[in-house]
Amino acid sequence: MSSNTDFLLALEGVTVSFDGFRAVDGLNLYVDQDELRVIIGPNGAGKTTVLDLICGRTRLSEGSIKFRNQEISGLKENEIVKLGVGRKFQTPSIYEDLNVFENLEISLPRGRNVLGALLWKRSEEITGRVREIAEMVFLDQHLDRRAETLSHGQKQWLEIGMLLIQDPELMMLDEPVAGMSVAERIRTAELLATVARGRAVIVIEHDMKFVESIADRVTVLHQGKVLAEGSMDAIQRDPRVKEVYLGH
Repeated sequence: MSSNTDFLLALEGVTVSFDGFRAVDGLNLYVDQDELRVIIGPNGAGKTTVLDLICGRTRLSEGSIKFRNQEISGLKENEIVKLGVGRKFQTPSIYEDLNVFENLEISLPRGRNVLGALLWKRSEEITGRVREIAEMVFLDQHLDRRAETLSHGQKQWLEIGMLLIQDPELMMLDEPVAGMSVAERIRTAELLATVARGRAVIVIEHDMKFVESIADRVTVLHQGKVLAEGSMDAIQRDPRVKEVYLGH
């Protein structure tokens, strides 16, 4: 189990039980450095639990989770963030009463200590970085708007921006296009293609058209195990996948 791997993220034999129910069951999952991986599967397949395990929110019962060959399964959530793992949840958690600029600025990694936080000033470098990220997430025209006045899709983009500004090596997004308009979904697909240059991205998604438009590789989970993995074409042709999704 202690073998080194070239993968950015390696889950091996990962199992987690809640009251005797195995939500994730002997899962092996490997993600490359610059890969955009989409995880799909019916409700209760264990998709969100997998993200919870990677980011340290849930403890595994057995197995190993390595990020850049370092075992992270025993670490606290904030320690895992510092290593370069960022996570966005289903509902946007933004600061509603701050404007877009302030939301992005507050998310910048500060000095790692109290002194660094005290010496923090709004330099040109900071302003430039905020504007760069705002443009990436289609909010450069909205920097002065209070976050609560944004549309649902714009709030999702803002939260992706708040993760991006931390420059994680692995970014995990849980149903990023849920509740978005068709136009917003198309722009989000463009955004994720940009985001995935130079980092790995894991997306959990139900919207198959959206998955088709973004995925490098697709992993299908079923009852806490990998049912199938491969290109979207291969996944759509797989009879086992069709069977699991019948009636879904």
